[in-house]
Formats: sequence, C-alpha cells, structure tokens
Amino acid sequence: MKDDRDIWFPSKTYGWGWGPPRKWQGWVVLAIFVFAIAGIAMRFPPDARPLEFFALLVLACAVLTLVCWWKGEPPRWRWGNRKP
Repeated sequence: MKDDRDIWFPSKTYGWGWGPPRKWQGWVVLAIFVFAIAGIAMRFPPDARPLEFFALLVLACAVLTLVCWWKGEPPRWRWGNRKP
C-alpha cells in the first residue's frame, strides 16, 4: 500500500478513477496537461490536421493516466460509504 504522503491523486468517492489532486505536484501535472492540450490544439488544429491532433490528444491522456496510476491511490470501483 502506498504511503498517504506520497499520493498526489486520491481515488474518487464514487465510481472508478481519481479525483482532484491532493498535493501541489498533482496540480502541476494537471496544469501541464491542460496547457499541453491547448498547445496541441493551436499547433495541430483538429479541422486542418485531425490525425495529428487526435494522436497527440491520446498520447497526452495516456501520459496523464500513467502519472495518476503511478502517484495515485490504486484504482478500483468505489461505492462511497455504502457496501457494494
């Protein structure tokens, strides 16, 4: 189990995945992701270069997912406070 101090992305209360960042490092990663998406959209407009745009979009999302997996709580389906 990961140490609570090392977790940048806590798991969501309901559903599968991660919620908003808990630490400043997670917020930096999220800001880089947002700026990367904006940069990709400006450099490769989806209406002019859709293949490059979507390929880089998928790559950026994959990198964000890998960072969340590495520095976040283990993902699993969660039901909040009630039992499944």
